[in-house]
Amino acid sequence: MKIRIKIVSIVIAITLIYSCSNNNKQFVLEDNSHENSNMITLTEKQAKNANIETCAISTSQMSYVEKVNGSLEVPPQNLISISCPTGGYLTQTKLLPGMKVSKGEAIATITDQQFIQLQQDYLSAKSKIHFSELEYKRQKSLADNEATSDKALQFTNAELQQSRIMLATLSEKLKLININPANVSNANIRQSISLFSPITGFVNKVNVNIGKYVSPSEVLFEIINPSDIHLNLKIFEKVAQHIKIGQRVIAYSNTNLAKKYECEVILISKEVDASGLVEVHCHFKNYDPSLIVGMYMNAELETENSLQNALPIDCITSFEGKNYVFVSTSKNSYQMVEVEIGNEVSSLVEIKNADLLTNKRIVSKGAYTLLMALKNIAE
Repeated sequence: MKIRIKIVSIVIAITLIYSCSNNNKQFVLEDNSHENSNMITLTEKQAKNANIETCAISTSQMSYVEKVNGSLEVPPQNLISISCPTGGYLTQTKLLPGMKVSKGEAIATITDQQFIQLQQDYLSAKSKIHFSELEYKRQKSLADNEATSDKALQFTNAELQQSRIMLATLSEKLKLININPANVSNANIRQSISLFSPITGFVNKVNVNIGKYVSPSEVLFEIINPSDIHLNLKIFEKVAQHIKIGQRVIAYSNTNLAKKYECEVILISKEVDASGLVEVHCHFKNYDPSLIVGMYMNAELETENSLQNALPIDCITSFEGKNYVFVSTSKNSYQMVEVEIGNEVSSLVEIKNADLLTNKRIVSKGAYTLLMALKNIAE
């Protein structure tokens, strides 16, 4: 059917051109001295053959697809940076970027003499607290029999409390470096500690090598739990105003345009950055292991319905990369006007510079024929 319509249009255009060549008065351009004239006038016979129909621009409820881009991210609780709380020398690790690790798995070994010193201090504090408890009991017994002063009892009690505080402090420091205080003894002092993965996921970064000394503030590894990976879109403020929580989004990567991922809007930022962009976070309906944090993604989202100025798509003709419509200026006379089109929905297309077409009749049938005739005459 489309082929037949095109053939008919071409035949009509050829007829118009042929008529023009035989009778120069049948087509009257607005300014014959200009090769790029945008006016054309048909004779009665040509108008009848062209079967021109017109319409007016109208406002219609339209929802349109906005194309945006962004990247893949994970929430803070799913991106873990691994450090050594006290520093030390890395003596063992097998991690490589992309490697899978399980929660509680030993991922590295750190060695340092301060670990030995910390265990020594703990054992000394433990021994001292035992002596302090015995001394306190002795002083309390003497005080009960009025054989010593209250001041001596109070001093002994203060020393006992100080010893308990020191033991508790050292105990927590040992726990911080993954040493169980209950297992520390004279025969079990360790010079190395192990670092464990706090989550199940994949290694994102490895920033150290064997033999390197690492400080407490230095990040050794980054581990990602990709189960909650989401898409962070950068959207202009005027578009973000039409986006709602729960809205459907279709995402795809540049490497595989055919593979589509369905997402849902879960968060819209309340801040506009210096570039006029708003962050919109989307959650994937189904997790795909091939998705990698930091990957660049394209996305399409459908905005809510709104009133837009629109014309039937048959009104639009294209020439040399621009879009035009033909406006009726008088009987059988038409002017080609450049238009800026927006989104296309069904058989309608949004007209962004609609003020140029207000209260005017636009050719809805035969626009392509007029374009062919006009441009051939101009040539």
